[in-house]
Amino acid sequence: MNAPSKANIKNQSADIIISGLGPTGLTLAHLLGKRGINVLILEREPVFYGNARAVYTDDECLRVFQEAGVANELQKDMLSDMPVQFTRGDGSPMGQYIPMQRPFGWPVVNFFYQPYLETSLTQLLSNYPNVQVMRGREVLDFQQSDQGVTVNHVASQGTGYGQHGSEPNIDSNNRQTSHGKYLVACDGGRSTIRGKLGIEMSGKSFPEPWLVVDIQIKEGEEALRHLPYFNFYCDPELPTVSCPQPDGYHRFEFMLKPGQTKEYMEHPDTIRSLLSRHVDPDKFHIKRKLVYTFNALVAERWREGRVILAGDAAHMTPQFMGQGMSSGVRDAHNLAWKLDAVLRGRAGNALLDSYENERRHHAKAMIDGSVRLKSAVSMSNPVAAGTRNALLKTMQAIPPLKAYLREGGFKPKPRFCKDHYFGLPRNGFRGPEGSLVPQPQVFDLEGRLLMLDEVLGNGFALVGLGCDPRKNLSDTSEQILQRLNTRFVTVFAKGQRPQGHHGVSHATPTGLLEVEEQDDLLHRWLRKHGIYGNSIALVRPDKYLFGTARSSDINNAVGSLLRQLGNPLQPQIAPTLAQAANH
Repeated sequence: MNAPSKANIKNQSADIIISGLGPTGLTLAHLLGKRGINVLILEREPVFYGNARAVYTDDECLRVFQEAGVANELQKDMLSDMPVQFTRGDGSPMGQYIPMQRPFGWPVVNFFYQPYLETSLTQLLSNYPNVQVMRGREVLDFQQSDQGVTVNHVASQGTGYGQHGSEPNIDSNNRQTSHGKYLVACDGGRSTIRGKLGIEMSGKSFPEPWLVVDIQIKEGEEALRHLPYFNFYCDPELPTVSCPQPDGYHRFEFMLKPGQTKEYMEHPDTIRSLLSRHVDPDKFHIKRKLVYTFNALVAERWREGRVILAGDAAHMTPQFMGQGMSSGVRDAHNLAWKLDAVLRGRAGNALLDSYENERRHHAKAMIDGSVRLKSAVSMSNPVAAGTRNALLKTMQAIPPLKAYLREGGFKPKPRFCKDHYFGLPRNGFRGPEGSLVPQPQVFDLEGRLLMLDEVLGNGFALVGLGCDPRKNLSDTSEQILQRLNTRFVTVFAKGQRPQGHHGVSHATPTGLLEVEEQDDLLHRWLRKHGIYGNSIALVRPDKYLFGTARSSDINNAVGSLLRQLGNPLQPQIAPTLAQAANH
C-alpha cells in the first residue's frame, strides 16, 4: 500500500474516514493527524451538543492525550486526585478510593465537564490541515473493496443527540460521496455502520432506570462546601451518585423505585425534592434532567474488511466506573499506530486483526467491573446492604484490604490477554509482555526533567537498561528498526550514569538518547518481573511492551517483530529483511 495521500478536499478523499465526532473519534483524529495521516470526519449533528455525558477519565487516557499533544490543555479544566467515596445515606464515608501512585505519569482520578473537553479537542484539530471535519453529514451506506471504502452521506439536521428522536432529519437531495482506505465507526451505541454490517451485540441490558440531573451553581453563590468529593451514596432507600465537576458544575444520579415513571421523575417538583436532600436547589441552575437505562454489551466482531468499530459502536459500558469514554479512548490509541503502520507500508493489513484481539478482553473486564460496582451501590435490600457495609468496615480494619480499595486494586490492569496480543510470548503467568510500560520522569543530559514518552516518541523504541541497546544489533536488524522509525534509548537507574576520566566517552554515541530515571520506576517494574540491568526492552508505539531480551538475543526479537508485522517493507530492502525474519 502506498504512503498516506495528500488531502483532497474537493473530491473528499482521505486515508481514514471517521464517522462520529465524540471523544473516540476526536482522539483517533488527533493521533492520526499528528502522524500526518489524511483524515475526514463525518458527524451527523450540525452543532455541538453542549451537555455533559461522561465525567471521568484516568491516568491511562491522559497518557494517550499526552501522545496527542493535548493533555496539558485538557487537564487544566479537570479536577484531579479527588477522593471517591462509598458513603452512608447521611454522607459519612465507609471507604475511600484515593490512588496516590502515578505509574503512568498522570493522576489516576480526573473529573471533567465534557463540553469543555470536546470543545478543546475539536478546536485543537485546527493544528492539522490534514484533518477535515464535516458536520451535519449522515452516513447512508458504504461499499468496500480491496482498495478502500466508498461512503455515501447526506446533509442532516441531526437528532439533537437523541433529544428529538432517534431518526435524523436528512436532506436526500444533498448527497455526497467520500473515499477512504479505511472507515472507522465511532458513531455510538446506535451505530448506523454497525447496523449496516449486520453485526449484533451480546450482553445484558439493565431495566432499572436512573435519573441524571446536571446542575451549575448560580453566580455569587457558595453551596457545595459539604460535597467536596465524589460520593456513591449506598442508601437502600435511594441509591445516589454525587459527582463534582469544574466551575461549579455538579451531577446527581438517583435510582428510580419500581412504579416511578419517567414523567414523574423528570417533573420539576420531583427534581427539587431529590436535590433538596443534598443542596439548596434555589442556588443552582438545572442544566439537564434525563431518565435513562444502561447496557453492558459487546459487538460480536469489531472489524469487517476495511470497516472498523470503535468506542460505543463496539462496546457499551455502564457508567459506574466512569470507563465508557475511556474505553473508547483506548480503542483509538490501539488503532492509530496500527493504521499508520499499514498505510505507510510498515505492516501488513493483518496487523489490524490484533486490534480486537487486544482490546476486547480489557473492554469486557471494564464492563464486568462496572456491573459489579453498580450491583454493590444500588442494593435496595436492607439485609444485603448491611452485609455490604459490614464488608467495607472490615476492609478498613485490615491494612492490605484497605490499601486494595484505596489504590484501586479492583480496576482491570492495562494488560493484554495471554496469547492475544502483538508481541513476544509472555514469560510465565506474570511476565510483563503485553503490559503497559510505566512512565517515569527522567532527566536528560542537561538535567531537564521530562516524561519518558517524550523521549520514546510515537514509534517503536528500543530501550537499553543501563546499556546501548544497539550493541549487538546486526546491520540488518538496525536497518529494520530504522525503517520502522525506531528510537534508540538508554535509561539509567538513579545515580548510575557513566562517569570518570577513564574509558568514558565525552559525548553520547550518535543516534542514541540517554536519560536517567528520577525514582527508578521503570527499573523496579522490570526487576519485579525478573528483568535486570543490561537487558533490552522493545516498546510498541502505544507504549505496551513488545518484549525484552538479553543483548545477545536482541536480533531474534527483531526478527519476531518483523514476522508479526508481515514483512511488507520496501522492495529494495525486502530480501535482506526477509533473511532477518527467517533468522
